[in-house]
Amino acid sequence: MAVVTMKNLLESGVHFGHQVKRWDPRMKRYIFAERNGIHIIDLQKTIQSIKDAYDAVRKTVAAGKTVLFVGTKKQAQQAVQKEAERCGMYFVNNRWLGGMLTNFVTIKKSLLRLKKLEKMEVDGTFENLTKKEISGLGKERIKLQKNLGGIKEMKELPGILFIIDTRKEAIAVAEAQRQGIPIVAVVDTNCNPDGIDYPIPGNDDAIRAITLFTQIIANAVVEADNEVGLKIIETLGDEDDEEGFMTDASTKEEDMEIDIDKYTTEEAYRAAKADEEVVEEDVEKVSSIQVDVDKVYE
Repeated sequence: MAVVTMKNLLESGVHFGHQVKRWDPRMKRYIFAERNGIHIIDLQKTIQSIKDAYDAVRKTVAAGKTVLFVGTKKQAQQAVQKEAERCGMYFVNNRWLGGMLTNFVTIKKSLLRLKKLEKMEVDGTFENLTKKEISGLGKERIKLQKNLGGIKEMKELPGILFIIDTRKEAIAVAEAQRQGIPIVAVVDTNCNPDGIDYPIPGNDDAIRAITLFTQIIANAVVEADNEVGLKIIETLGDEDDEEGFMTDASTKEEDMEIDIDKYTTEEAYRAAKADEEVVEEDVEKVSSIQVDVDKVYE
């Protein structure tokens, strides 16, 4: 199944770039033509870039690392949060705080503070405080939740970043490069693709285009998680077979077929009447009885 089709890209307006006068010459290799003063992006190269980025994200997640979705512009906020939550990854969609990657130790303290405030609100601590104190702590919690809510459970640096609009997220790009974290980014005709590990040429302003790109990356994460899950199941299955665990397909001793012809009528009678202490002369009398093996005798 294709990661994305040309029809999907055209319907989402991915091919529309910025005005010619606003272009970045370093994007020249991704530009197909000019129409009415607007650059048109080469979708053939976009498709190939999407496939490369998709594989990179899938391999990163399969290796046990995480993905950080970054998109703080208004058009991207909702899509970034929705798709990141769908695939169980982290996101930043309100504001990129300086040092979020390069000074992660300090960011961790803020995350602990956020969790502490949430716990205080639930365990009844607020009941012993004044209204002014509660108001102040509530505002602090809302501010932290707004900026750090998407990475609240992130315990270490992500394995790869997915960024919408590298111009607006220039600080995030710089920090990722400094930390050596691979970057997958949507680059429009006014962006600089140099320094981006997996640039995806496309429209980074249209909501439909942003949503499409974000969905593709989230799908890569979901696919990688499914592959890991299948490997775990297969590994468990192999261990069960090696240790000799009984499976539904295994043949139990009591389930083995019994050849009823091996048992004489006399033996069947003795077994059935053992508790009644049948004597030898009685056995001779019943030895000629014909038994219907298909009938249940009570």
